[in-house]
Formats: sequence, C-alpha cells, structure tokens
Amino acid sequence: MRAHEAGALHGDIGNRGPAWLRSPEDVNALVPQLWPRTVVRTDEGVLEVGGVSVTDLAAEHGTPAYFLDEDDLRARCRDFKEAFADADVYYAGKSFLCKAVVRIVDEEGLFLDVCSGGELAVALAAGFPAERLGFHGNNKSVSELRRALDAGVGRIILDSFHEIDRLTELAREAGKRPAVLIRVTVGVEAHTHEFIATAHEDQKFGFSLAGGAAFEAATRVLDDGVLDLRGLHSHIGSQIFDTSGFEVAARRVLGLQAQIRDARGVELAELDLGGGFGIAYTTQDDPSPASDLAKRINKIVDAECQAESLQRPKLSIEPGRAVVGPAVFTLYEVGTVKNVDGIRTYVSVDGGMSDNIRTALYDASYSATLAGRASTEPPILARVVGKHCESGDIVVKDEFLPADVQPGDLVAVPGTGAYCRSMASNYNHVPRPPVVAVRDGASRVIVRRETEDDLLALDVG
Repeated sequence: MRAHEAGALHGDIGNRGPAWLRSPEDVNALVPQLWPRTVVRTDEGVLEVGGVSVTDLAAEHGTPAYFLDEDDLRARCRDFKEAFADADVYYAGKSFLCKAVVRIVDEEGLFLDVCSGGELAVALAAGFPAERLGFHGNNKSVSELRRALDAGVGRIILDSFHEIDRLTELAREAGKRPAVLIRVTVGVEAHTHEFIATAHEDQKFGFSLAGGAAFEAATRVLDDGVLDLRGLHSHIGSQIFDTSGFEVAARRVLGLQAQIRDARGVELAELDLGGGFGIAYTTQDDPSPASDLAKRINKIVDAECQAESLQRPKLSIEPGRAVVGPAVFTLYEVGTVKNVDGIRTYVSVDGGMSDNIRTALYDASYSATLAGRASTEPPILARVVGKHCESGDIVVKDEFLPADVQPGDLVAVPGTGAYCRSMASNYNHVPRPPVVAVRDGASRVIVRRETEDDLLALDVG
C-alpha cells in the first residue's frame, strides 16, 4: 500500500520556522503541488514516478539525473489547450527542448516557440510542423531568419528595426511574405526577478510603446507591404502568479492596436499576451490552475477590446515553465554530510550548479526530500549543495531533512523541468546529466548522459 502524497518539504525559516514541523514523520511528508502527478511515496519511504521506484531508476540510469513524468507533461499540455480553447498555446522551447519533448508537444496539439537557430533545428529534426512554430529573439541573425523563411515558420516575432530591415530584404529575395508580430514593450513591472521581467522599459526586448517605437515599427511594416503583419506581442516576464500585470499589458497593447486602426485603417487580427505563469518551487508558491488563468485573461481581453471598440483578436498564450517545470525532478546521491555547529548541516550531492544554475543565478528557492527510504529521525536544517569548486554552488538553500541523512542516500529536488537542463553547463568539466522519461512502469532515456569522451571531442588541442 502506498501513501499517495506528492511533494516535498521546504524550510522557509523566515516565514514558518522549525516549529512548523510538528513531528518526525513530517520529514517523510510530501506536498502535492511540488511534484509531478504520478509521484508517490511507498510505505517504505521510497519515491515512485510512473510506477517505477527512484532506487531502481538510480540503479539503471545513475545520478544525478532528471526524471520526466511523461503523463504529467502530457496532462499539463492538455490542461492549457483545453483551458485556452480559443487560443493558440505555445510551449516555450527555451524552458527545455529535445526531440522527444517536441513530439509530445506536437501530439498534444500545442504550438512551439523557439528563440535560436539551434532550437529551430531541434524542432525541425523532430518533425514539428513549421507552420505551428513561432520564432523569438532580440538578435536573430541573417542565417537564422533565412532558415526560418525556408522552413516556413508560422510567425516571426520582430524585435528591432534592424530585424525588420533584414527580414524584409530576405523576404523580397525569396519571394515570400512571412507572417510577423511586433513585440511591444508595454512598461509593466512584473512582480518577478529583475532578470526575468521583460516588459519594463530598461531592457533589451521589443519596441517601446511609450517612446513611439512600437507604432513606428508597425507602420513601417505596413508601408513596406513585404511582411504580413498579423498582430502584436507582449510578454511581461516569467514566474508570474498575479494576473493584474496582464490587465495593464492588454490595455496598453490593445490601445496601440486601436491607434494603428485609427491611423491606418487596419485592425490587426492577432494578439499574443505572453504568459510566463509561475509554478510551485516551495510551499510558499501558490500557482493558479490553467482554467482559472484562462478565465481571468479572457475576461481581461474582452473588457479591453470592448473599451477600444475592437473586434476580439485571435489570442495566443505562452505558459512558459508552467508546462514542463513541474513535470520533472532531479535525483541526486549524497556524498558527504558536514555539520557546521550552531548554523546548519551541509549535505553535498553529486551534482550542483552545473545541472541547476538557477539558485546561484536568480537566488531561486527549491525544495528537497529524502527519496530512497523513510526516516524516523527528527528534522534538521540542511543546505543541499553541489560538488563544484564554488561556495555559491547551492541547490537548495534551506531544507529540513532527517537527522540521519548520510552518504549514499538519494535526495530528490522537484520543479526542475524548466531552465535546469536547458541552462546546464560543463563547469569543472562535469558531464551534464541525462533526461529520462518515465511512464507506465517503464523508463527511457530521451537525452543521454554526457561522457568525458563528449567533453574531449570538442577539445582539438
């Protein structure tokens, strides 16, 4: 018999304190919103995903490794597709991309956005329909734009006047009329980390609304007539929980659409409001279900269109990490445990900042749990750290783990599906971990583990 709980503890000392842990059994508890949907803990304390125990997965695939709950990923794709039934839902290729995930996204009926030639290459290699691709990026090269034209990418999101000129010239040469959107910087300060807030004025993306650049960009494209201007694009940031920012963004971008209509007699047919919806990394995070997000955003769009006397444009949405982020956890093996008297216990694992840079880069918070056994020991405050030669090599800043955590234990960290493998590095010449999909009692490698031979293959000395 299994205890069907799904999640992990997170020790937020500032908000809860150790008193939140009421009994030793709490170190074996799981919090549902943190984990993929098929993750359970057996009575023996072992985590299972897709019907396979992490002890078996570790024996077969080694550690560290990313484990993808395929049923969970597919369910999240369907949740967003069904919630935003009248919109095009774009999976964020930058969050995590490989051919197997591209095929899942395709099978579940989502669209896909890419932001580099490499991401475009993966999408095309996996057979994704080019007409359902969107191409982002603030500095697309001539070769990238040419490849997008040749492939028949469904839409290109224009980000600068130089890009308008480049794409216009390439389209003339090729005799093609690609569909484009204008990315508008709407001046909204999203409540998120400054590095992932993308709609305030002082940053590299898009055309400024306040300064008039966005209107100028739209009129230039319309005047040239070479590119097919379908609509406007806005993206206010990432890891966003509050939809109030979308209300301001929609008001401003639809105001621009009304300005274009009044000045040029053209009512643009499409609107992309971005997304970047947040996920739960700790118990302090409270993400909304896709259905609630859809209701709020559709209400916002309807109200703002009515206010501007605009026909409702075809909506696109970009959930970002909310699709793949919660579907993956990383499994580590403990190597050393070091108690620093009066401060905390350092639990060192066999990965670190090379497989999850977000803690060091964004001061991001994660959770962790003992994954391979149960414990009846009381909880201790621990910091899960990596093996790299950096004091900032931290995986989980503060977590309660059982006092008997020891070398050889398995520790699992949830919420690592987005921006972990995709931002992974070979720092200290550590090979990157594999990505393993698990479903219906079986596992399959979808991105293999790097080897030292892989590292040396690029070193031509």
